[in-house]
This record gives sequence, structure tokens and C-alpha cells, in this order.
Amino acid sequence: MFLISLPALRRNTGILRDVKNAAGCHLVLALKGYSCWKTFAAIRDDLDGCCASGLWEALLARDFFQKHIVTYSPAYTAHEIDQLLEFTHHLDFNSLNQWYQFREKILSHPRYLSGELQCGLRINPQCSTGETAIYDPCVAGSRLGITADQLIGADLSGLSGLHFHTLCEQNSDDLETTLHAVDEKFGYLLRSPQFTYLNMGGGHWITKPFYDRERLIRLVRSTSEKYGVNVWLEPGEAVAIHTGVLRATVMDVFSSAGHNLAILDISATAHMPDVMEMPYRPDVFLVDAAAAPTQEQQPAVCLANESYQLAGEGGSTAHTYRLGGPTCLAGDVTGDYAFPRPLRSGDVLVFDDMAHYTMVKTTMFNGVPHPAIRVLHEDGSIETLREFQYEDFRDRLC
Repeated sequence: MFLISLPALRRNTGILRDVKNAAGCHLVLALKGYSCWKTFAAIRDDLDGCCASGLWEALLARDFFQKHIVTYSPAYTAHEIDQLLEFTHHLDFNSLNQWYQFREKILSHPRYLSGELQCGLRINPQCSTGETAIYDPCVAGSRLGITADQLIGADLSGLSGLHFHTLCEQNSDDLETTLHAVDEKFGYLLRSPQFTYLNMGGGHWITKPFYDRERLIRLVRSTSEKYGVNVWLEPGEAVAIHTGVLRATVMDVFSSAGHNLAILDISATAHMPDVMEMPYRPDVFLVDAAAAPTQEQQPAVCLANESYQLAGEGGSTAHTYRLGGPTCLAGDVTGDYAFPRPLRSGDVLVFDDMAHYTMVKTTMFNGVPHPAIRVLHEDGSIETLREFQYEDFRDRLC
């Protein structure tokens, strides 16, 4: 099951609230990172709204977060634009072609004329600061954002914002580097009275202990003063990082060609796709009542009546196991982990930090049962938000 801690969520959003207040900016939840809407009531007061990647996420924000909505998509259909015009507050475009296609309709809409709706462009400052190419929108040939040369001589009437998103799990020093590139390539636009907001996107690891929040506050305030714009931040991971776990049960243990293998009831490809895409190696804990764990050996979300043992790097003990899922995909493997004792069928393993991105990417590939979604409350009680049944799998494609 996925288990989300409401106290941990509130801890994160409390940090984000304090940062945005100190910086004098707006901060919204990126639904692409975390969209468990039944927990929105617990965090709504700390944030300004949601960032949506398209119509369906925007509708989720409208229905359940009920605050400001920032919408950006690499492309929109006419049907999507018609619906978004009725409720989104920022509508950002990825290309001039799309802006020109829908501009006349937008400029005549009552919500635009009243100022309730503003429009912007996503820009590409061509400044790569990350290490993982799949998450770098500044690579050559990127489909995300407009480069400076494309804006030379362009008719930008009707627009009032610029939007960049170039970071992924990064500190504020990389934001500072990016802002220098933005100023060099797009500063002349931001200094014009036409542009009133700058969206700095997500990827800011604001709630990590090592994150330099004072530098972020300084950067946001100085940027706002330099250009006279409202600044928006849209973190997803920073909202939900270290707030949830995925609990798995060992179904079988055996050996093959000198490797110890453990088959779990959860799947990397279906339930933890970032393990294969990023690549990302989660911390794994063995639930063991006989253990006496140290404080450092506790997952971010733990139950009061359980003890945990953190698994080490594979090969560091004789009890190393390759953890695999129950699908037919040969590569459905989380990795090799070393445990303090041999694993047995029925053992419970806890995969740490599984609330962000992992949950929004899950599938029912191979008909593998989807983990239940539960919430841990302040008093230690657990509430079930959703149990998945065969009918959920059956009805997905018909």
C-alpha cells in the first residue's frame, strides 16, 4: 500500500508558506508531482493554488483545491482552450504558433478583458544545470519553451508573463545561474511594463534540509524588484518529499545463477517507474520486530508499533537480494539490497519517499493489483482513501 503522512505534508507546506511569505512571491503545487486530492484540505491554506499540465489537472485543481490555477501544456486543442478559458487564471503557451492560433478568442473573452485571466509564454534560456538528460528541457532540440532567437521581432501583444522551468531536484545556486541566463536573453522583455509576472517553474528542492532557502528568498525578491513583476514558484516534489512510503510484501525467495532473488507484490515498472526512468534508487527498510533500529534507520513515514532495519548496498552482506516485481517484464527490478538477515516469504519491506511522482505515474500493467492508498493522521490512525479492485483494471480500456 501507499501510505501518506499528513503531518509530514503539513511540515513541508509550512516551510513553503514561510518561504513564499518571506520572498513576497506566490507558490503553487505542481499536480504532476503530487495530486492525491483527498489530502488537499490539509495543505490548501499554506499554498496559493495549483500548477496544471493540461485540462484534466486543471479541472482537478478547480474541483478540489479551489484556489489559483496556473496552466501550461506543450500544446492545447481548441476544445481544451474553450474549457480552460472559463476557470484557469494563468494560461501559458509553449510556442508562438499556438498563441497566435488562439489569441483572438482569448483576447475577446470576458475573463481576459476583466483581468481575471492572464497569458504567458514558456521560454527556454538554453542553460542546462541538471545531470539527467531526460529531465533537462534546455538540451539542444528541446520541445519545451521558446528560445530567444524565436522572439526577435515577434508580435507579443496580449501577453503579460514569461515562464521557465529548467530545474529538477536542484538547489538555489542553479536557480541563480539560470536567472543570469534569463536576464541575458529575456531581460529586455521583463523590463517592459507589458510583462507583469515571471513563473520560475518547479524543481526547487526547497524542503530538503540542505537547501539554501535564504538564497532563494534573496533571488526572488531581487528579481521581483529588478523587473517589477510578480514571481511564481510551482514545486511538486518539495511539497510531498519524504511524506509517503510504499509497503510491499515478499511473495517468494529463491536463487538463480548465484543471485538471491525476492519477488514482491509491488512492481518497479508499474508502481515505481522513476526507479527505471530517472534512474532512482529508493531506500528500503525491512520491518522486523526483533530489531533495535537507530533514529537514522527509520523511514520518513513509520508506524509506532514497528521496528525497521535499513537495507544496505547490494553485496555488502551475505544476505543480498535482487528485489523484483510480479510482472513478466524481465527488467522489473528495483535493485540489489543487503539485509541484516535472510528474507522470508511474508516479510514486509518499506520503500521510502514514494508520495511524489511515483504515485502519479503508476499503472496496472500486466494486471498487477494496484496498491491501496492510505493516509496516516496525527493521532496515528490510518484512513483508507482507495482500495483497487479487478473492476478498476477491467474498465480502464473500455
